[in-house]
Amino acid sequence: MPFISNTDDQRKEMLKTIGVSKFEDLLKNIPEKFRTNEKFNLEKAYSELEITRKIKRLAAKNVSSEEANSFLGGGIYDHFIPAAVDHILLRPEFHTAYTPYQAEVSQGTLQYIYEYQTMICELTGMEISNAGMYDGASAAAEAILMAARKTKKYKAIVAGTINPLYKEVIKAYTEGIGIEIVYIPEKDGIVNIEFLKNTIDDKTACVLVQTPNFFGNIEDAFAIEEIVHSLKKTLFIVAVDPISLALLNSPSEYKADIVVGEGQALGNAQNFGGPLFGFLASKMELARIMPGRIVGQTIDAEGNKAYALTLQAREQHIRRAKATSNICSNEALCNLAATVYMTLLGKEGLKEVALQSFSKAHYLAEKINNLNDFELAFDSPFFKEFSVKTPIPASEIISKSEEENIFPGIDLKPFGYDNMLLIAVTEKKSKSDLDELVEKLKEFSR
Repeated sequence: MPFISNTDDQRKEMLKTIGVSKFEDLLKNIPEKFRTNEKFNLEKAYSELEITRKIKRLAAKNVSSEEANSFLGGGIYDHFIPAAVDHILLRPEFHTAYTPYQAEVSQGTLQYIYEYQTMICELTGMEISNAGMYDGASAAAEAILMAARKTKKYKAIVAGTINPLYKEVIKAYTEGIGIEIVYIPEKDGIVNIEFLKNTIDDKTACVLVQTPNFFGNIEDAFAIEEIVHSLKKTLFIVAVDPISLALLNSPSEYKADIVVGEGQALGNAQNFGGPLFGFLASKMELARIMPGRIVGQTIDAEGNKAYALTLQAREQHIRRAKATSNICSNEALCNLAATVYMTLLGKEGLKEVALQSFSKAHYLAEKINNLNDFELAFDSPFFKEFSVKTPIPASEIISKSEEENIFPGIDLKPFGYDNMLLIAVTEKKSKSDLDELVEKLKEFSR
């Protein structure tokens, strides 16, 4: 939408039409103590050419993973995105599409959402998927709410090894409605199975586990599932990396009830942390309590294939007691990117991305583990991300590496782990990229 400027005379005319003499008259209902009389230190108005140049100068101060040798992960990853993804994404019929309530004018949008849902089901092995969530964290929180609605129980056991930022979102979603969250402590980088056995009881609505977890380690989902489903009504929720599912067991194989995850790795750029999108899929029996939207395929009056929102009435969200979360149109574009990405790569392409990420991560891990004073923090198997113990504070390694345009990973000290670095590797990394990081880390060996 273009910016429409108004002249002083036009503003006066509008105020006159409203029935006031000056703009401040519109603020009279706001008490004086809440209004400021200070002068705002705003710059002069810029022309389009001037503001374009200014924004480019500011943007040039950023260093992205396109220019740097980046090993940042922690939930947002630097995978290759084919050019066709953005080309399709920016088509006006997709880029400016509105919420598809009117099926008769939204068949294109509804069809790609349906295709997206189908792909998520194929990836996870689940029976039904919704149209997407805000991000992986909110998807995890929503899954807990689903479990509480289904079981009428208000205790959720959550792996302490999930992304710490997920924990904050889960707290925001659950504390106001009285759901008790019990965290399973980490033991050697994975869930403490014995603690889970001793904590789960008939008041437990669900158990939430992330695999690969925040440290990059692969949890024993089969062993955890046996414990969870030893109680008949308790649901097993798993948060996954979608790329990993091209190599690892699908959640349906270890009998997950609900599967969630961060979908950014599927065709969406890192974008300095967002926008993101979450995916949520489940067994069919949970469809009626699933948040967000669900698109179904049907036949129209003329016998042609057609698509429409299904299993939910728009009006249900008006009644708060019966409403599930109504996730709106802002996620659709990110979902479309994932749909185009998965379509372009196909099953074999996605498997190749996963295999290269896995192989390169293990090559790098072995090289770092052989350095003096560096070692892998855990013995658990991992996919494309791993934790390393460092001889000096990780923040110092990061600071000095950035001087040479290397982002070596994430400092885990803010999450309670001193002298530890979280390193992520994707298929984009060449051998020279990996070796460059190893050579840099050598400088910190004692």
